[in-house]
Amino acid sequence: MMHTWLLLLTLQGGSADLVYVANQDAAKITVIDASTNTAIDTVDLQQLGFSPNAKPHHVVVEPDGSYWYVSLIGDNRVLKFNRNNDLIGQAAFDVAGMLAIHPTRDLLFVSRSMSAVNPPQRIGVIERASMSIDEIDVFFPRPHAIAVDRRGTHLYVGSLGQNRIVSVNLDTDEIEFADVGGGTPHSFVQFAVSPDSNTLVATTELTGKLLVFDIATAGRPVLSATVDVNPAPWDPIFTPDGRSVYFGNQRTNTITVVETSNWQIVTVIEGEGLAQPYGSIVSPDGRYVYVANRHIGGGDHSAHGVGQTDRVATVVVFDTQTNTIKRVIEVPGDATGIGARAAPPARSAGRRP
Repeated sequence: MMHTWLLLLTLQGGSADLVYVANQDAAKITVIDASTNTAIDTVDLQQLGFSPNAKPHHVVVEPDGSYWYVSLIGDNRVLKFNRNNDLIGQAAFDVAGMLAIHPTRDLLFVSRSMSAVNPPQRIGVIERASMSIDEIDVFFPRPHAIAVDRRGTHLYVGSLGQNRIVSVNLDTDEIEFADVGGGTPHSFVQFAVSPDSNTLVATTELTGKLLVFDIATAGRPVLSATVDVNPAPWDPIFTPDGRSVYFGNQRTNTITVVETSNWQIVTVIEGEGLAQPYGSIVSPDGRYVYVANRHIGGGDHSAHGVGQTDRVATVVVFDTQTNTIKRVIEVPGDATGIGARAAPPARSAGRRP
């Protein structure tokens, strides 16, 4: 999938948090200053030698904001940039999809794109410093949804073709499978882990649900709640306080907000700029949620226009205090993946920060 992904980091010589938006059809990444919510720069992948069909998809950032990474579906790469947007490394990986960054170890995980019909049943494990890559088996078709818990102990991968999640103990490399009920394939779009690492949520393209898993016991996902939502829920994000989950609904051009205390829908947001909402991020202070919107028409995942730099997409900025739209930012076509500098982990008694 994928989840356009946004990311927040700090500019060298400045203090502004930035949002990086993958413009999939345009082979570009837009840079937005989060302090003003305006686009301030563009990284053009064709100028760096990549193809018009590079399809940048998902973005993640180092915890300290020193480097950021983007997956390229079309050019089968994961790229590494520094905070000045200089390309400094890359790793080859077929139909690279979603990314998950380890919070403390030098590891970056990459799954396969939704557009890959029958990819290898493996995910990539990248050493971030060298960008050397290895692959590990997950033993199910079309691995796509991917997340690491905030403690850094477990990796979670979900299948687009089976109702199955694998959890990988990153200390022992032990793999455990969790089968999720339902005769119809859910098709796991993406995961998000709560700030306290006790809960994993999954969005499902084909069944229109937010699935909630308890992962507090040994990291193994145990289904604890199911929330019926608008069709095609996409990339979810927790607010830093863990009280809410936000995600777009591609087929209804809406944003769903779910309260985690009771797993009830708080509101469904409609409005200007929402058209096939895709990736979501939240600012580190929890004040704003940014949602990238594809604007490709019809919601057809195959309806990409290679190198169409004239198509306009949007990033919609939401105020989490009021759940209203604060601003609509125009960006080049097919805004998809979104990544963010994560909020610092909350401190609690008896736990190391």
